[in-house]
Amino acid sequence: MSNSAEKQNSSGLKVLIAGAVLQLFLGIIYVWSVFVKPVSHYYGWFTVSGDWVADYSAVKLTASFMLCFFVIGILTGGKLQTKIGAKLTVLTGGLMVSAGMLATALIPQGKLSLEHMFSSSMSLEGPVREAAAPVFLIYLFYGIIGGFGVGMAYNAIVSSAQKWFPKKRGMVTGVVVCSFGLSTVIFAPLVETLNRNFAVNTTFMILSGVFALATLSIFSFIKMPEQVSNASAPVLKGKQYSTFEMLKTPRYYLLTLSLMFGTSVFFIINPSLKELAINRGIADFATYLVMFTGIANALGRLGAPMLSDKIGRESADIIILMITALGAFGLCFAEGALLIAVIALVAFCYGGYSGLYPVLTSENFGLKNVGSNYGAVMVGFMLSALLFPIVLNKIENQTVKFIILGALAVIGAFLVIVLKIINTRRGEQRSPDLKSD
Repeated sequence: MSNSAEKQNSSGLKVLIAGAVLQLFLGIIYVWSVFVKPVSHYYGWFTVSGDWVADYSAVKLTASFMLCFFVIGILTGGKLQTKIGAKLTVLTGGLMVSAGMLATALIPQGKLSLEHMFSSSMSLEGPVREAAAPVFLIYLFYGIIGGFGVGMAYNAIVSSAQKWFPKKRGMVTGVVVCSFGLSTVIFAPLVETLNRNFAVNTTFMILSGVFALATLSIFSFIKMPEQVSNASAPVLKGKQYSTFEMLKTPRYYLLTLSLMFGTSVFFIINPSLKELAINRGIADFATYLVMFTGIANALGRLGAPMLSDKIGRESADIIILMITALGAFGLCFAEGALLIAVIALVAFCYGGYSGLYPVLTSENFGLKNVGSNYGAVMVGFMLSALLFPIVLNKIENQTVKFIILGALAVIGAFLVIVLKIINTRRGEQRSPDLKSD
């Protein structure tokens, strides 16, 4: 190996390691469930029914804002990194996450409600509070600003990794998005520990400082090859589609809709994992199921794109879409240990989509504009997160709901089969190790 090639690999490896570490912090977007109860009580953003059952739906909605603006951040970050570079895009995104947490910490605490302070029938934890500030502030600071910042930095890291290793896009994409998924395993218990020992606003302040420190320490390592002296930019073969050009192709809609249908199962079951476990005979395992799901999710982010390096992108995508469909059908009846296995498969496949679709985007539309193009494909992810929980949760019959979700995944697999046929006819179905368009 020549000295220039060794330097190239060394520089790329630094980007990959730095990106993976920073992704561990950015993945906190998926840890909102552990914040819901302490945030609701501290700020007074919940309602209580006559039988003292608390409704935390207002604060739970923060997750929807986060996912929505995560995708918008990906799309914006893709455009921004072509203007100011990946390094500054990551810096901007990371500091936005830190600022969002700090602003959340500064929201006024809810006032004690004297009417309920001495009620002996109250089953809620801690005193009841009346909100001192509108709940929209948590949507704005943590959901919108934080989610947008995560999306910007996430996209820049994934795009940089792909451009440093164009012949190993599956592997390097898997590494950085796996790190993002592992954040749940690390930060969920950490946040719970902080909340047990400090008020939740103090937890936000601590996390804000940690995120700012991590961003400022790491961002300078995230660079595109063309931004490093003596580093050669990837050879761009084939047409390099702009986002506008991509939107004119049927392949874009096949990719986006297949992503939308494939992720729908996870978005339906994820908020109700504990409830599902209790109802299906594994109540003792309910708490651990969330962490177990996070591990399966992370493994899917690494495993699926690496599999695609061996058998092809579309083939790997078809496989995980069909496994998702089988998982959805299995959820109609699975109980006990079988339920754990089925949920693990669904979570693995959901993680797999996060690892596969950045690579599918670059291989179908080129590496040059992969940041902004991937953001446009992620619109399918956003629509899935917003629409399916609203529409399908109106169906009370669980069996019917899971059959519909399974059918959607099958449709997604069919769309990718069509995509594969189109690419084969266009003469673009080459070995992933040789592709660098």
